[in-house]
Amino acid sequence: SDLPGAGLRKVPSKAEFIALIAMLFAIIAFSIDALLPALPRIGAELSPSDPNRAQLIVIAFVLGMGAATLVTGPMSDAWGRKPVILGGTLLYILGAALAWSAPTLELLLLARFVQGVGAAGPRVVGMAIVRDLYGGREMARILSFIMLVFMLVPAVAPLVGSWIIAAAGWRAMFGAFVIFAAVACLWLTLRLPESLPRAARRPMRARVLKQAVAEVLTHPVVRLSIMAQTMGYVMLFTTISLIQPVFDQVFDRGAQFPLWFAGMAVISGSASIINAALVMRLGMQRLAMAAFGGQMILSGIMTLSWVAGLRGDVIFVIYLIWQCTVLFQSGLTVGNLNAIAMEPMAHIAGTAASVIGAISTVAGALIAAPIALVFNGTPLPMSLGVGGASAVAFVLLWRLGRIERRLRRLGAVAPFK
Repeated sequence: SDLPGAGLRKVPSKAEFIALIAMLFAIIAFSIDALLPALPRIGAELSPSDPNRAQLIVIAFVLGMGAATLVTGPMSDAWGRKPVILGGTLLYILGAALAWSAPTLELLLLARFVQGVGAAGPRVVGMAIVRDLYGGREMARILSFIMLVFMLVPAVAPLVGSWIIAAAGWRAMFGAFVIFAAVACLWLTLRLPESLPRAARRPMRARVLKQAVAEVLTHPVVRLSIMAQTMGYVMLFTTISLIQPVFDQVFDRGAQFPLWFAGMAVISGSASIINAALVMRLGMQRLAMAAFGGQMILSGIMTLSWVAGLRGDVIFVIYLIWQCTVLFQSGLTVGNLNAIAMEPMAHIAGTAASVIGAISTVAGALIAAPIALVFNGTPLPMSLGVGGASAVAFVLLWRLGRIERRLRRLGAVAPFK
């Protein structure tokens, strides 16, 4: 069946629509995960005195994406969905071209930041297109299929990246990014009509954005949820930044890293399915709190195992299991926390989504950056960083539970419970 949008141009089938939006989302995962095998070569070539700085190419991309998330949603409400996606994709391609020719790490980081700014267009506006064309359970169904396709990208991206790097060098990865984004951009241009009619567009006003930021930051439920989301992103960005160095330098398994990462991505991808099965029974706050609490304990076990002197295959198996749980818990926390934050913001949903996403992403990246930079050839910076962030998130959600109990005593309903 076709999309419900009106217009003279033929619109794609649901299957093609799902594939197209999933490809737009996948630009982000491909841009991060496919470059992980290149970190040792980038560090050796552009920062030989401090190879750890190469990990900042992940953080720089995330910072650019998070910062642009603040304005991308309102821009698409004012100018339409397709112009913002196409403009963002062109900026992303420009950033990739600059990165390909960057002679220093500093210029490479700047280019990656530009790439991240451009990637915010497909990330935010792709979701808005789904909302424009679908609603209710049908929207949830479409998003489930999109995320199912999207989850396959982290599983194969490092493997594809390692093949490209082995064949043509690490700079060739930025050529692959250009091709990937250009195909998605061309597909969107040729096959998908504009989903937001001119009559439904709203002017972009700085005053409206300022009021939305103030409302988001002064609402206690939203504020606590953003802080907990930030800790979740700290865990995710710390993991993504350090996972390749740990495999390479700690366990001497850098050559097999893409295969191990693929297996972990497939396992962690099942978290969204489990979350869908449990969230209606346990509630968003309880499920996220349990995930952070469990991760706090597991990170402590990982840290103590290394401190106790376990080495060889034993500690590698412990690390592998722990690393899977870190990626897995993201599927039980980030989406639930975003839903909690958005629940009181229905009247400014689009702008609130941009504000919430921008604050949590940028703050998470800024906190993860120094953790990644203190990597010392052991898994301790990663396990301590993840454990500390999960402990903070657990406390924040405990406070959120207290707010729920207070609302219950007052006779109100706390939908996040």
